[in-house]
Amino acid sequence: MFDLAQLRCFVAVAEELHFGRAAARLHMTQPPLSRQIQLLEHAVGVQLLECTSRSVRLTAAGAGLYRDAGTILRLAQEAAQTAARTGQGQAGRVVIGYTAVSGYVLIPKLLAAAGRSLPGIELVLEEMVSSEQLRALDTQRIDLGFLRPLQGAPGVRYHPASREPMLLALPARHPLAGKAKVRPADLAGEPLIMYSEKEGKYFFDKIVALFAASDSAPRYVHHIGQTHTIMALVRAGLGLAIVPASARQLRLANVVLRPLWRGDVQAELYLAWREDRSNPALAPVREFFLRELARMAGSIR
Repeated sequence: MFDLAQLRCFVAVAEELHFGRAAARLHMTQPPLSRQIQLLEHAVGVQLLECTSRSVRLTAAGAGLYRDAGTILRLAQEAAQTAARTGQGQAGRVVIGYTAVSGYVLIPKLLAAAGRSLPGIELVLEEMVSSEQLRALDTQRIDLGFLRPLQGAPGVRYHPASREPMLLALPARHPLAGKAKVRPADLAGEPLIMYSEKEGKYFFDKIVALFAASDSAPRYVHHIGQTHTIMALVRAGLGLAIVPASARQLRLANVVLRPLWRGDVQAELYLAWREDRSNPALAPVREFFLRELARMAGSIR
């Protein structure tokens, strides 16, 4: 099999049709150039050049090889450049986990901005609940996660990504829909579509704590993992729900959102990663996200 150095020598001779000019172009002397052509012809098993004291011409086999040689050399150069850019974190692939709610607004904004600023890096999305993201970070299935704060994740670094109020979602024709703000007593005995304790543990715990601090409690029904499904059940009139404010982005007809009696009940989202990862593309993507999150927070103030 021939090597790329032999192929470069052949291309120079094929284009110059003169060994002296080809040698000068390659910054070498003529004898080693001739030797490289001989080695190439031996490797492919055919004569590539017809040489006389007055001229150099391509054989039919040489013309065929020349047509492919440029592509081979270009691909080899591109592969080397890609490898270098990947090693420097300018190219590569980063897998990002995210919760369904963060996919309504935050993730699309960040990915659109990253596509403009980091065009050489492929960003791959994996929707999963927060607990699964923590496991995926540990097993390197994902490089970054946008998740709710949970306990029991040694080695994981967190940075605040967003905060939003929790709101009451209810059918537009429900008697409470006309109230500007609901009180705990308004929900006594009402069917409340609840988050799953397993898949939606963050919201489950937050809602349970909210009612534990009041004298009234609803009836928990239909324990569900995802916000969009909960909102669909509310629209069907199967109950009320307490959801993050970004659920507004679903724009479901006949569903209204009202403030709770406590404005300090907030849903927090964090950017999470592990420091012990070797993916060179991870650092530039993470740092870009951190800058964008700071810019977004500043624009809200």
